[in-house]
Amino acid sequence: MNLEAGAAASPSLPVGRLQGRQLFSDLVRQAIEIAAAQAWSPLVLSDADFEDWPLGERAVVQALQDWASQGRRIRFLARDFQKLRERHPRLVQWRIQWSHLVEAHVWSSAGEGEVPSALWAPAWCMERVDPVRCVLVASDDPSRVLGLRERIESAWHRGRPGFPATVLGL
Repeated sequence: MNLEAGAAASPSLPVGRLQGRQLFSDLVRQAIEIAAAQAWSPLVLSDADFEDWPLGERAVVQALQDWASQGRRIRFLARDFQKLRERHPRLVQWRIQWSHLVEAHVWSSAGEGEVPSALWAPAWCMERVDPVRCVLVASDDPSRVLGLRERIESAWHRGRPGFPATVLGL
């Protein structure tokens, strides 16, 4: 199923208001696995710092490896990528290998809560509307998917390129 063509999200992905840290982590894992299986593109992962995302787990990085293919794109948006670099070294290595598929922006001047905590794809999205209590909304409703996309794009344009594949040093 190609989500670029407007197909519905997999019925195995929940929709609605959900809560819980474990549920959030499980949903990120599941969404990335489905993204690989169904060739979702583009993908957008957005969070202040990705500290509590399961992005460094072997299974998640393997799903991203399976997802990576010619023509696919992924974007990362954060206020700060330092915690991601520290906590998710497998993802950092994956990012180096697949740098041609990855765009990343940092919006370091963003205020608390201005960078959405979200995973977005063309036909399904989830957003943590309360990261502290881990309350999230998952949806395949086109108006909600479009609304989140517009908010992420607005934040994206306020940022600048960040999270480079390599860091040059002296």
